[in-house]
Amino acid sequence: MDGGTVRLRDVTTEDLPQFFDDMQDPEALWMAAFTPEKPADRDAFMSHWDRLLGEDSIITRAVIVDGDLAGHVASWVQEGDREITYWISHRFWGRGVATNALRLLVKEIEDRPLFARAAQDNRGSIRVLEKCGFDLVGRERGYANARSAEIDEVVMRLS
Repeated sequence: MDGGTVRLRDVTTEDLPQFFDDMQDPEALWMAAFTPEKPADRDAFMSHWDRLLGEDSIITRAVIVDGDLAGHVASWVQEGDREITYWISHRFWGRGVATNALRLLVKEIEDRPLFARAAQDNRGSIRVLEKCGFDLVGRERGYANARSAEIDEVVMRLS
């Protein structure tokens, strides 16, 4: 499917209101599963992003599709491993935007391996990771705030 022209740029504080609005989508929250405890808490959301944008080791990129803000991709180091994540607005789902955005981020990051996690039942996200060269390396269980339950999660790695 044609996702349009996808490019990345640095996240700005002007992007944050759209990111917050996108995070209010119940279906997107369910699919992401591992979300903030209170995703509707705007102050907590803005505080979290202020921290992200102020930390040099965290890479945050806005995803732009034909001039429209479509979401974000990010990477950080946790327990010595570089991890990646992404959030694409529901209105851009099914168009290859997540795959193209993640490919651009992966090209930008020299560190290997890269790790990613997804709810085991989030086939769309797992497929995006597979298309970008990530392989399944483990399974874990974790508490998913968006589902108010402990769920299965896959751990994927790009070597």
